[in-house]
Amino acid sequence: MTALWLAHRTSALWLAALVHRLSGLALATFLPLHFLTLGLAISGEAKLESFLRWSDQPVVKLSESILIFLLAIHMLGGLRLLAVENFAWFDGQKRLAVVAAAMAALVAVVFLARVF
Repeated sequence: MTALWLAHRTSALWLAALVHRLSGLALATFLPLHFLTLGLAISGEAKLESFLRWSDQPVVKLSESILIFLLAIHMLGGLRLLAVENFAWFDGQKRLAVVAAAMAALVAVVFLARVF
């Protein structure tokens, strides 16, 4: 009974929906930090410069590429959802989910390569 109840969770489309929601939550968590950084620009040049020097660390650069991946996967997943909701269903939906994930990974790798 339990295996049948959880069977849908192995579907690529269910995983795509899960990744879309989790990436949205991660981006929502990041947003206050982004606003805090923007607030540093208002409060003074020295504070912003100090933060920008700190952000040159490799760990922060890696975090930025993870953020770019999350943005890309969320955007591409959202576009896939718009297609699902507004166009007729077709058999290639799973393929679209995989392509969206691959494109997001490619965007993140290109960003990481440009940063380093």
